[in-house]
Amino acid sequence: MRLEEYVPFSELVVPETEVTKSRLPVIDAHSHWGKLLLGDNYNAAYDTTAVVNALKSVGLEGIVNVDGFWGEELDKMLAKTEESAGFIKTFSSVDVTRAGERDFESLVYRTIRDAKAKGVAGLKFWKVIGLLYRYPNGEFIRPDDEQLRCIWQCAAEFDLPVLFHIADPVAFFKPIDEVNERYEELHEHPDWAFNAPELYKFQELMEMQYKMVAENPQTKFILAHVAGYSENLGAVGKWLDELPNMYVDIAERISELGRQPYSSRAFFEKYADRVIFGTDMTPTTDMTRHKIYFRFLETRDEYFQYDWTPNGRQGRWRIYGIDLPDEVLEKLYTKNIRKLIGE
Repeated sequence: MRLEEYVPFSELVVPETEVTKSRLPVIDAHSHWGKLLLGDNYNAAYDTTAVVNALKSVGLEGIVNVDGFWGEELDKMLAKTEESAGFIKTFSSVDVTRAGERDFESLVYRTIRDAKAKGVAGLKFWKVIGLLYRYPNGEFIRPDDEQLRCIWQCAAEFDLPVLFHIADPVAFFKPIDEVNERYEELHEHPDWAFNAPELYKFQELMEMQYKMVAENPQTKFILAHVAGYSENLGAVGKWLDELPNMYVDIAERISELGRQPYSSRAFFEKYADRVIFGTDMTPTTDMTRHKIYFRFLETRDEYFQYDWTPNGRQGRWRIYGIDLPDEVLEKLYTKNIRKLIGE
């Protein structure tokens, strides 16, 4: 028998709650409706109105699309989501590959000014900064690079929050071997690994992230995927204590949060004003994703699957519900993101 063929059945007999809709209204603050995950032909990939109606049926009253990009691509994205009548808010971005050019600061200002005028709700940047994009001399562009500070300062000037996805799970930065808890996932997708010697180490990226937020106190940063370190809520909590302009979202991390239910519940309660709901969904994915999130956040169910795969797409474990009180859920679901995007 091969490892992937071993699908053990749990003999536990425990209560199971069917959650068909969130207990309170929800804004999903991290989703992808454009070319980043769906490719250049995303315009034909889904019916905007149909997806919006499906999301409303499970309790959503709004969603944030982080695939805005800039220029003509932003215009195309806004046109595709226009029929949502404001249900979909979009975050745009800046072409950081031009960092180091003589007129980069002017480019940044024009790009963000024009995007704000078109109605974007924030800015989004991700792990290509630090792990892919390089300067002409071959050095990787660092998230805390001084040449990028004009972006964060301009975001503050235009009162736009910055969503930054800096790293993937810790296991992605380690050898793909018999002790790697994401072995099956990385074996199937070896290109997801960031363990090459020329790349920044995980802890180096965490240090850069901290420095970026600390050096730009007027900019509101939403650090995606629990600041990239959902495996260590103690560290994330320490950063939140020290950095008042830092927020985190929980997109695509209930697999991690749900296997540490006591720590997670304490984290959500202590930092109720700083944690934001998100799922990382695309409009072509099954709407059951939100229902699993709601089950994790709203029930005390034990040892259930965090996704639709038999063994768990991200690792061989199951999760537990943390049954958050309504006053915490309300902040997590809507109040915190509304505060940041000015609604």
